[in-house]
Amino acid sequence: MNGNPTDFVLRGGTVVFPDRAPERRDILVQGGKIAALLAPGAAAPAGIAEQSAAGLHVFPGLIDAHVHFGFGEKITEYTSETAYAAQGGFTTILGYFLNNEAYTDVYKREQAYASARAHVDYGFHFTTCNELHITELGKYVRDYGVTSFKYFMNFKGEEGRYMGLDGTDDGFFHALLSESARVGKPTMVCHTENIEIVNRIRRQIQAAGGSTLKDWSASKPAITESEPAIRAMYFAERLGARVYFPHISSRIAVDEIRLWRKRYADVTFEICPHYLTHTEESDLLGMGKANPPFRTQDDLEALWEALADGTADVVASDHVARKKSTKDKPLWLASQGFPGTATILPVLLSEGYHKRKLPLARICQLLTSGPAKIFHLDPVKGRIEKGADADFALVDLEKERVVKAAEFDSYADYSLYEGWKFRGWPVRTIVRGVTVMQEGKVTGPGGHGQFIWRRIGQAPVRGRTE
Repeated sequence: MNGNPTDFVLRGGTVVFPDRAPERRDILVQGGKIAALLAPGAAAPAGIAEQSAAGLHVFPGLIDAHVHFGFGEKITEYTSETAYAAQGGFTTILGYFLNNEAYTDVYKREQAYASARAHVDYGFHFTTCNELHITELGKYVRDYGVTSFKYFMNFKGEEGRYMGLDGTDDGFFHALLSESARVGKPTMVCHTENIEIVNRIRRQIQAAGGSTLKDWSASKPAITESEPAIRAMYFAERLGARVYFPHISSRIAVDEIRLWRKRYADVTFEICPHYLTHTEESDLLGMGKANPPFRTQDDLEALWEALADGTADVVASDHVARKKSTKDKPLWLASQGFPGTATILPVLLSEGYHKRKLPLARICQLLTSGPAKIFHLDPVKGRIEKGADADFALVDLEKERVVKAAEFDSYADYSLYEGWKFRGWPVRTIVRGVTVMQEGKVTGPGGHGQFIWRRIGQAPVRGRTE
């Protein structure tokens, strides 16, 4: 027998592709990479072990492009949150960092934590908060393999002071996009929010005693998401930059993006699963507080339409590993965000594929090839083709399971979907030929995951950190 544990043939599965209907294929894996796609039952090299995927659908390893680090137990969150990702079929995650300092020390510190603990492969986004970050943007791309940068359009004036951040304005944003175009067009992730409108309305609602999620939504009406998006797209078009909008939540924002892309192509956006399942009528109170807020049923339907018609590019979690104690408070005091990576695929399969007939190829596109192309992970990640990493999510489309937060490994001790029954679950996760999750249980110690050094216009380099 071949002694390399990452050499095997995965037999009997139905392979899911992002650009065509699923096919029954066997997959030859050698050295942790895909060596060939084989006809079912075709001969493999002598001595290669066989592994069964009978009755399962084999997706490329899923990619969560929107994860937040820094809210769990420092250092060990790379163990807990990458284990949690593996439980959801994810083999790659991209984590955001928000700092007012140069990212040199941040990068080195986080690499030291992550490289010894991660169960899945990972990359970083940096948030651009001050003039130094504009100056060093090209350095981050060149020297750290980071090709995506977030900008909070709401951190104007004093808004970011509570987090120790410098205030910014449209002049800063214009200069940032101009520099991004100059250094090769990294992906600029724009959090769209008009804080001036929000602050005025919020004061009025609080004075009137508002305390529900509907009040939270009313304090951040959809126009405060769509208007900044228009501004960002206009700047990007004029300057030749590439913009990506995370967590789009409203019909009017989707409509504006759809309209603008007819004149400028370098605009992409994501939808988060909670906006596909919850509305402002929810009675979760502080437990359901997010930014942007849950919106109307019409907005929810608009997001499903954007998934079905190809408008949306990515589904990602906006995962935050907060404890329940930070959420279970009166609305205005509750923390924002919640854990979400491990339940993305069950939401899309149960609510999308089974209930709304969303094709598996489209789900695959949203969770694999879409984020891989936008965030410079392609062709190593996001596909089942010769030469790509042997990353797979093996999925039982008919498996029914009730969500119980206690069964997941996240530092967060609750789930937005506690008690919900979903149909369709990942049952095995393989990262570069190594099984890291089997039947909901993480296998093996952390440290298998590797950093992905991304490059613009070239294939990423996995494992490089300096």
